[in-house]
Amino acid sequence: MTDGLWYFAYGSNMNRAIFLDRRGMHPLATRRGCLEGYRLCFNIPIGPGERGVANLVPDVAARTWGVLYLLTAEEFDHLDRTELVHLRVYERLGVTVADGGQDRVAAFTYRSTMTSEGRKPSPRYRGLLVEGARQHALSAEYIGYLESFELAHDERDGKR
Repeated sequence: MTDGLWYFAYGSNMNRAIFLDRRGMHPLATRRGCLEGYRLCFNIPIGPGERGVANLVPDVAARTWGVLYLLTAEEFDHLDRTELVHLRVYERLGVTVADGGQDRVAAFTYRSTMTSEGRKPSPRYRGLLVEGARQHALSAEYIGYLESFELAHDERDGKR
């Protein structure tokens, strides 16, 4: 397909409730994908405590699974706004993603340099990733990996 741009989601945008409902996206196609050479972490600070949201850091030995969405240029511009690209919270990163089969897909993803070490996902946020991974039939091994991340103390409700 040449009438769109592929977007690789590895964080909460894997979750249909976030990507389709909250962000209002309408992908032309959806596939599982695997990005080699990057590791999932949660080093983008959110709130005053230890909570963080998903980011990618280069790591030659790592791979991050996620979801490839084929978007129109207009939807990609909308996604840039929802991901605060204009405020430089995230930047677009060109990547090549294995699509779960034999094909490799040129895609964009988002990565941030506004980071803080020691951050962890909140229970709610990690749950969004796990649910999204299940919705798109990512492997049980990768779902287990997502579930293995230590949780942040969520200062909003006192839970860990």
